[in-house]
Amino acid sequence: MEYRDNADLSGTRTRRVGSSGGGGGLGGLGRGRLAMGGGLGGIVVLLLALLVGPRLGINVTDLLGGGTGQGVGASVNPGGYETNCAGVDVSKNRDCRWANYETAVQRYWSQAHSGYKKADMLLFSGGVSTACGSASSNMGPFYCSGDQTVYIDDAFVGQLLNQLGAAGGDAAELYIVAHEYGHHVQDLDGTLKSVKRDAGDGSQQVRLELQADCYAGVFFNNTLKDPASPIKSVSKDDLMRITDAARSVGDDHIQQQQGGFVNPESWTHGSSEQRQRWLGIGFESGNPASCDTFSATDL
Repeated sequence: MEYRDNADLSGTRTRRVGSSGGGGGLGGLGRGRLAMGGGLGGIVVLLLALLVGPRLGINVTDLLGGGTGQGVGASVNPGGYETNCAGVDVSKNRDCRWANYETAVQRYWSQAHSGYKKADMLLFSGGVSTACGSASSNMGPFYCSGDQTVYIDDAFVGQLLNQLGAAGGDAAELYIVAHEYGHHVQDLDGTLKSVKRDAGDGSQQVRLELQADCYAGVFFNNTLKDPASPIKSVSKDDLMRITDAARSVGDDHIQQQQGGFVNPESWTHGSSEQRQRWLGIGFESGNPASCDTFSATDL
């Protein structure tokens, strides 16, 4: 993936936070505040909770945003926005790729979505406390509606992609960021609050995640046409890595990776085929209106 050297990153909302302790668990998601672990580890956590949780006495609704427990995560000292990445060669300072990802995604939605409000992206390591409670790296990338922020342990993303059998790379990371900002768009539209937190193939929860995948595809289509986007070009190999990342985070693939059987009744994000399909629908159309997964009869 090629970056635009002269991209304007002065308005970046990417921050890095410092943690004073180890990562906390997921028991502190506040009622009415939704943490969407859409990309990677959140899927693993939710699947394990749905499949094994009841036998261990785990309240699955706590993990889906309905709990009332108090978080026990690390205290966090937010840093300033990564404005020092403006005009920086990403190959020389790899940390700056995240500011490029976030700026590109929010540049598109600021133009495409009436009344769009930018959301921060916080990079952390180990654990982080959020308005949705405490989370560890095992949660994977997620969006918290309580503070309208995307959270990513950037050191853990590549490792998790590798564990799930994905090729990885910058384009795969950008897909993850675009998916999480898709949840932000759903939050602004009121979709997050209106969707039932259920499970199973065809459930509203699955449709919510597939719509975020579709929004990610829409973003990729449009950012490649934008002469001012921080993303200058995406190669055929990059596109393969993007679809491969979508495959790797399919519920059926993760269940197989965990050594279990495929159980569609426990799905929360959709199968590999479904995730790739809706990512493709968004990419081919370039239109958010094509992402109405809630009306689709065939996912």
